Amino acid sequence: MYRPLADALRPAALDEVAGQQAILGEGAMLRRIIDSKQIPNMIFYGPSGTGKTTVASIIAEKTNRALRRLNATTAGIADIKAIIDELDTLIAPEGVLLYLDEIQYFNKKQQQSLLEFIENGKITLIASTTENPYFYVFNAILSRSTIFEFKQLEAADVEKAVLRALRFLETRDRVTITCEEGVTARIAASCGGDARKAINAVELLYSASKTALSTVTLTLADAGQVSQKSAMRYDRAGDAHFDILSALMKSLRGSDPDAALHYLARLLEAGDLPGACRRILCSASEDIGLAYPMAVPIVKSCVDSALQLGLPEGRLPLAEAVILLATAPKSNSACAAIDAASADVRAGRTGEIPREMQNVHADSTEHKRAQNYKYPHNYPGHWVRQQYLPDTIKNAVYYQYGDNKAEQSARAYWHQIKGE
Repeated sequence: MYRPLADALRPAALDEVAGQQAILGEGAMLRRIIDSKQIPNMIFYGPSGTGKTTVASIIAEKTNRALRRLNATTAGIADIKAIIDELDTLIAPEGVLLYLDEIQYFNKKQQQSLLEFIENGKITLIASTTENPYFYVFNAILSRSTIFEFKQLEAADVEKAVLRALRFLETRDRVTITCEEGVTARIAASCGGDARKAINAVELLYSASKTALSTVTLTLADAGQVSQKSAMRYDRAGDAHFDILSALMKSLRGSDPDAALHYLARLLEAGDLPGACRRILCSASEDIGLAYPMAVPIVKSCVDSALQLGLPEGRLPLAEAVILLATAPKSNSACAAIDAASADVRAGRTGEIPREMQNVHADSTEHKRAQNYKYPHNYPGHWVRQQYLPDTIKNAVYYQYGDNKAEQSARAYWHQIKGE
């Protein structure tokens, strides 16, 4: 029966797990916990192909508990009840070690059905998720679990797994595998830090290159084909989506056009044109703002062009917009000002609108006090001193001029007009 190469090569010991030295290296916390065999409830959080399932399997081998596996994408309450029914029986006299993959797909009721039994220790839960557990796992489970984060693998760690896969294939099929220069590095670099994906690429490349001869040659061109676009980690509903959008925004704010172009390219390669457009439009007002107000209409024109063109041509005006924003002078004065004003409103610091500012078109004897609104255009410099804010916050200051040329010019102009 066919067995995937990635499954056949699954490590059986912690020293064979690729990467994760921060939690599995000598003296690291998770390794010490596993060596003690006193396993608490745990949640493994991180991208796919980083060793979560492998480590759970190794833990199962080191305990005397019956191992049960569930995948939350297909399991339900009935599956949980079946495991609970095994407790305190000859099938599981020492309790059950439950490995629950993709726990984020369990709803609140399904997760809560485990609470009583992980509380009393009859079920030891090891759950894995590719999403942030603080967003997807309910607090009752989180409070009873220790979270360990599995990091995306470095290319050097993945390349070790690739070489291990090649040695395994040579031994299994009694062949000699030769690789053109750069083949293993290409596969390792293009898998997005996913060891399983890299091993799958090796298996596919080997199958496509195998002949009746005892020597198999793997070419760089073929490696490029099997690993095409495999480095993309992207899910519009997952953490990767928001991480890339965040990185794009922060690169624009940090005035790094190269990084901004990189993250833009990742969004566009994944086909997320709307997400890229929205972040770029936001940055024009949030991060460039009044330092270069023309950035807003220019970027809006670029976004409109991109949406009309579609991909791949739409990448050109968006690249122009990204470079413009990354190299433009920066000011967040407008963002800070509206945040400060909103904070006052949310805190209830509002007050009655001054009589002069109310929507009264003509003063009359019906009012206890005349409106007495002063029309600024009737005064020198089109400005006259009067109170606009409610009495309770009449001295509030929300806007602070930025230290850029445009805002300092406006500041100097109004200081002269107001005689300050």
